[in-house]
Amino acid sequence: MIIAIDGPAASGKGTLGKRLAQHYGYRHLDTGVIYRAVAYGLIQAGQDLRDEAAAVAVALELDPEEFGNPALKSHEVGQAASVVSAIPRVREVLLNFQRQFAADPPGAVLDGRDIGTVICPNADVKIFVVADPKVRARRRTLEAQSRGEAADEAAILADIIQRDERDQNRPVAPLKPAPDAYLLDNSQLDIEGGVRAAIDIIEAVRAGRSRG
Repeated sequence: MIIAIDGPAASGKGTLGKRLAQHYGYRHLDTGVIYRAVAYGLIQAGQDLRDEAAAVAVALELDPEEFGNPALKSHEVGQAASVVSAIPRVREVLLNFQRQFAADPPGAVLDGRDIGTVICPNADVKIFVVADPKVRARRRTLEAQSRGEAADEAAILADIIQRDERDQNRPVAPLKPAPDAYLLDNSQLDIEGGVRAAIDIIEAVRAGRSRG
């Protein structure tokens, strides 16, 4: 089974993806980490984030062992990843990696911004996670503070709104729910509530298919 989870920045899709993978015994891929890794590589090399050739070169040399690098979680890298992810050739290079991950047994949960629409359009279950921008900014602020980083909540909110605009209007794979995606608004849900809601959606889909 392939479970696709999409949604805007700081909507909680990454945490949800991890928990669902644990629940079902599937593998999990936070596809945003891939783009963060490319962005981080460009930053470390002092390259322009919009330099297509440089970005593609980094994408081709990605080492999955580096995906756990804490530096990839920084605010700076997150902003840079949003810029890099809008480069069509970078997306092409990383497309096969993601699809192969999804296809390998026993099953996979992938979260990102275009899983249900582009990466895995035939996913068994598609969930589009949303949350109010102010709630997302608050969560991201607390997350940064928990890592000992200084965080300006107003600036983070402005950045989230800017990223939403960029992600929704980029020419390639814009952020939008697939026609057959289930909407999950977790603005008022804690982590456990969001996980329960997602499991309810998945089990309803599975039950419907077994009856069919």
